[in-house]
Amino acid sequence: MTYLMAIDSGNTHVKWGLHDGSDWLEQGVLAQDKSILLLAQEWKRLPRPHDIIISNVSSTETKKKLSELLSFWKVEPKWITSLSYQCGVRNYYADPSLLGSDRWAALIAAWNRQQKGCLVVDAGTAMTVDTLSDTGEFLGGIIVPGFELMKKALTTNISVLQDQEGEFSDFPNNTANAIHSGTVHALVGTVKRMSELFSITLGHIPKCIISGGGSQQLISELNMDASVVDNLVLEGLVLIAKENSEILD
Repeated sequence: MTYLMAIDSGNTHVKWGLHDGSDWLEQGVLAQDKSILLLAQEWKRLPRPHDIIISNVSSTETKKKLSELLSFWKVEPKWITSLSYQCGVRNYYADPSLLGSDRWAALIAAWNRQQKGCLVVDAGTAMTVDTLSDTGEFLGGIIVPGFELMKKALTTNISVLQDQEGEFSDFPNNTANAIHSGTVHALVGTVKRMSELFSITLGHIPKCIISGGGSQQLISELNMDASVVDNLVLEGLVLIAKENSEILD
């Protein structure tokens, strides 16, 4: 049996999965600031993949470390970049190659699932809200700070607040809750505003597909047609690999 290793190397985490062409055999996640040796321990116990596909939006140093780590399998990794057209999705970014590879893979996965106009939201370190038309066209999207970046911006110089999580409240009566509730309102409002704008273009209200570490906080207050899809980028990487290789056919 042949296997595909898919890796989503983001700003905060490395997410990975071993796929057999039908389903995931294993998946995992590790914070970028953890030792790369922990990944080595995880991966060396896995069967050797026939192919490796990677989206990396982290640093060139991370890419170097991942390359060194993966070398023990003696398989040349495929580092994806965004294209003008792939897997049924057309990329209308001003320079298609400059769209983040993680956003591109997520758009491909969302189109495969939805086959209809939708918003593709990644609530990670930054939050991206991307638009996908009824005919599979990526029309553009926005980037704003995610939950943790917003909180950090407000608490950087206030040490007493840095370790306070806070809870959501309609009318917060303490500072920690005020900051937490404010970030939720800001990001929920961003998604709703993009939905309103995109509805005019589409002629109908788009569904929202959400992934990322902040997805549950977001969807709990969103009150719109939305679903959470874990590891949307990894799904997109598998689809890209299938289109460009026979190993998973």
